[in-house]
Amino acid sequence: MRKIALISEHASPLALIGGTDSGGQNVYVAQLAKQLARLGYEVDIFTRRDSSTQEAVVDWVPNVRVIHVPAGPAHFIPKEAMLPYMEQFGRFVIRFARRQKIPYDLMHANFFMSGMVAQQVKHILGIPFVMTFHALGRVRRLNQKDADAFPDIRFDIEERLMQDADSIIAECPQDQQDMETLYGAPSEHIDVVPCGFDPDEFWPVTLDARQQLGIGRDEFVVLQLGRIVPRKGIDNVIRAAAILQQHEVPVRLLVVGGNSELPDPAATPELGRLMRLADELGIADAVTFTGQRQRGLLRYYYSAANVFVTTPWYEPFGITPVEAMACGTPVVGTAVGGIKTTVVDGETGYLVPPHDPQALAERLLWLQRHPHIAQRLGWAGMRRAYQQFTWRTVATRIADVYERVAQPSPAYATGTRSVAAEVGLRT
Repeated sequence: MRKIALISEHASPLALIGGTDSGGQNVYVAQLAKQLARLGYEVDIFTRRDSSTQEAVVDWVPNVRVIHVPAGPAHFIPKEAMLPYMEQFGRFVIRFARRQKIPYDLMHANFFMSGMVAQQVKHILGIPFVMTFHALGRVRRLNQKDADAFPDIRFDIEERLMQDADSIIAECPQDQQDMETLYGAPSEHIDVVPCGFDPDEFWPVTLDARQQLGIGRDEFVVLQLGRIVPRKGIDNVIRAAAILQQHEVPVRLLVVGGNSELPDPAATPELGRLMRLADELGIADAVTFTGQRQRGLLRYYYSAANVFVTTPWYEPFGITPVEAMACGTPVVGTAVGGIKTTVVDGETGYLVPPHDPQALAERLLWLQRHPHIAQRLGWAGMRRAYQQFTWRTVATRIADVYERVAQPSPAYATGTRSVAAEVGLRT
């Protein structure tokens, strides 16, 4: 049995999804770990402790543990402020690894700061590592400009990681192209493996989805679901909904996500801006901000929608379009990043330019006026999701990368200590 260390400094698999810093990476780490365990791997997930009440080690599912690493204060801090704590994080992982009965065969780092940890561990213990960036600093800066709060040193760190990693997983062809052109990443070290969805979580709820959510049957429901942050372009969707109202479409825009169960601008600052925009455009009564929702409810939202919309400025992959497709809902998304790969324009949905509410509104209006086409796109999307994007398929492909990279286990396991002793080490 291979033993894998998944490193994900800010994105815990145990976090509720939809907050400012909890989204696709959390889902990726959680689902990958579960599927790897089903394939026979033993998985430890290292993530930063952000609460004093968290257990040091959580036996989460069979063969998967979550290790809460004491690095920095034991409360939430935004990922942009975590960089100074990565050396401390790495020292802890090294000490923890040295006290394992069964040593780690390899590490899989998620996000550039986790890559820094993996570099540190590899330097001391010789464990190879696979790297998934989930977002690239130079791409982020090109799109967010002054709104990007990460320091410029991120660019150099990422460039070194692309040379030091034993293998790199790009989430879509655009991701690979950006690595090669913006960072000089060696193409022979890159494998393109997409993200996915869990068929046990997402399927079409055909009969009672709207009844369950209290949505009228005659409303044209547009769904936006995910993190409530500026780069997701949710203002674009609100402006498009206003255009639909001008065409007398009975539109209902559902905006699902946020840092709290109830929509609270104090907890989710971007929410306040979006609420004001809806009010200024005179469509506040047609926009429902739901707040954060448990993952077990999300299939009802996807299934209740006539169309799922995702219009980010950039998106390394984008898991939510695949989840919507799995529920048989057509997707209209911006022609950026991974969305260009998951959504086949004119076959499973439509692609539109970013920052273009008029183009978005035209596609939504077309689907509202041609429900038979919307249904055809939705069913085609579901077939595509099941054929190419299940987490089981994703994990199998990533396991192939692991087997190529993994070396004979280094002899660094020195003695056996209890888990309590391992995590009680001084940092």
